[in-house]
Amino acid sequence: MRVLIIEDDPAIAANLYDFLEERGHVVDAAADGVTGLHLAVTGDFDAIVLDLGLPGMDGASLCRKLRDEARNDTPVLMLTARDTLEDKLEGFARGADDYVVKPFALKEVEARLVALGKRRAGKVAQRELAAGDLTLDPRTLAVRFRGNDVRLPPKCLRLLETLMAEPERVFSRKELETAVWGDTQGTSDTLRSHMYVLRRELVQAGGYDPIETLHGIGYRLASRGAA
Repeated sequence: MRVLIIEDDPAIAANLYDFLEERGHVVDAAADGVTGLHLAVTGDFDAIVLDLGLPGMDGASLCRKLRDEARNDTPVLMLTARDTLEDKLEGFARGADDYVVKPFALKEVEARLVALGKRRAGKVAQRELAAGDLTLDPRTLAVRFRGNDVRLPPKCLRLLETLMAEPERVFSRKELETAVWGDTQGTSDTLRSHMYVLRRELVQAGGYDPIETLHGIGYRLASRGAA
């Protein structure tokens, strides 16, 4: 998922950013309401984590502008210390989709964000991905190749998930970079190094490499098993 965090507390923002990024999500952040609204309107995010007490523009006003003026329907998870029923009702009235009160559990925040993203994409009943001898469970992020578990770093996991979503499709390098790193990807060596790690782990687990390189074009995941 691509997640935007709009939070002015540096410690809270950093904890959310690091946790979500380690889990394989692409994350961006803003520390004030004006910058947050700009990113929310101009960026392509799957969900937004929004604090209410923001400098420049409070979260409730930001959410209202996002819905009423920008006509943006990106799911919003309000994250705030305000825990009264009136506060929650006000947040929902301004266009929030969900509400979490501080202090919070990072795993719960991620679970709620994933649920919001699935509902928006119509993937509430998300299926296990399968291609040839490979399987990936989007709920647990468990990968198996020819019956063996595959341990992957978050970015390699996101790379494999992108390829498995459409087996046999040729993905350009740019498409894969955007899917995994968003607009903040580094040099072409970044994709190349992660692809090397992914393929190495697959070979170690399953005995062969199911990813095909099309030189000058991109990569394709074979949907057939080993010959």
